[in-house]
Amino acid sequence: MKVNPQQFLEDGFVIIRECVPPKQLDKLRDSFEILVERQKEIWRRNRNPDHPPGSTWETSAQPRLGAFNALIDETTADTVEFCLHENTMGVCRQLMRAKEAGAQNMFFMCSPVRDHGPAHWHRDIHPFDQAPLCSLEIDLLLNAPGYLQWNIALYDDDVLWVIPKSHRRANTEAENRQLLENPRIPLPKGIPVKLKAGDGVVYTNTILHWGSNYSRTLRRTIHLGYRSFGGPIFPYVCHFHRDLGFTKYLSPTARETFERHVQLYEKECDVIGSTFRAIIDKNAQAVRDGLAVLHPGERGRIVCVILLSKIVFKMRLHHHPEMHAGGSSRYGGDISQDKDLVSCFSREEIDTLWKRFATLDAKLQSAVEQYTPGFQAQRMHYFFEEMPADFDVEDFIASWKT
Repeated sequence: MKVNPQQFLEDGFVIIRECVPPKQLDKLRDSFEILVERQKEIWRRNRNPDHPPGSTWETSAQPRLGAFNALIDETTADTVEFCLHENTMGVCRQLMRAKEAGAQNMFFMCSPVRDHGPAHWHRDIHPFDQAPLCSLEIDLLLNAPGYLQWNIALYDDDVLWVIPKSHRRANTEAENRQLLENPRIPLPKGIPVKLKAGDGVVYTNTILHWGSNYSRTLRRTIHLGYRSFGGPIFPYVCHFHRDLGFTKYLSPTARETFERHVQLYEKECDVIGSTFRAIIDKNAQAVRDGLAVLHPGERGRIVCVILLSKIVFKMRLHHHPEMHAGGSSRYGGDISQDKDLVSCFSREEIDTLWKRFATLDAKLQSAVEQYTPGFQAQRMHYFFEEMPADFDVEDFIASWKT
């Protein structure tokens, strides 16, 4: 299936009609319903005593299978193999301009047992462990997306709304006023993404979007996340899962695909580790070389440096467990490289490494707490939207060379 990357860059999303080939739709519905029943049983079995019998299935506004790949067997393997289809993974490769697109989030969203109404408008961004919004937007527009999300409807679905082109800019003053007054009503220029059964929408999660109405109307929607390998940028959602136990149920070709993606992730970790070692050693050219591998696009490469600083900060958490970022112990949920790299460096080396990032980190913060509505974050000192002016890779290097 061919898609238009320019349309995606312009609007921030693309609707893929018949993303699920019609001949596969009924079987995929049946397989996912089996997984739903398995997850419901897990929720019943693990419920807290004060929860209703169905636990999360009965209480959630959007019951979600958080990793449906962990629920499959031979009869339901088609649910995971669909994530490798040319209509999903193949589309991501085109939009990301990447050699590979790895499926890193495999979720499934269901309708609740009672009406819950609308959610909040938001962007899936939290700048304390990612980067300011405008830097992520510029990186995407100058190069290509490094992370993409999907909603793929197994039944007609118009719950998701988006504001086209909002991935190209910061919030407007009018949007901020309304988000502060009531974030659960339509925003100006917001539109519903109307999906027929089998249709999908692929979008950047930096776009302003909204779960408009979590009602009892039947909803069974696949929610996927993909990160690039070998694309022009380093993804701001860069984690990857390496537990491939579920792949024993897949075809040999599908199993090999997941194994190849793990190898690419491990190779990426090696490059990150060597780049960190070069930063400790103040080897400027080796740092430049490492950054060029991680973020081949020459423009916007400072965003990669910011993201690397977040990995280092999370590595410090392993040695300084009393530390918290922005008052949150859930720092770095989209990062996994810290676990792979922390054992390669001593506590003293990690502290030295963090000192190399200190000037950059200070420039990303204000002396007073910041807050912009429509983000998945509370008040903090990190800037939500704006990048520090006149600070690039060479300025970062110069900040620790002296």
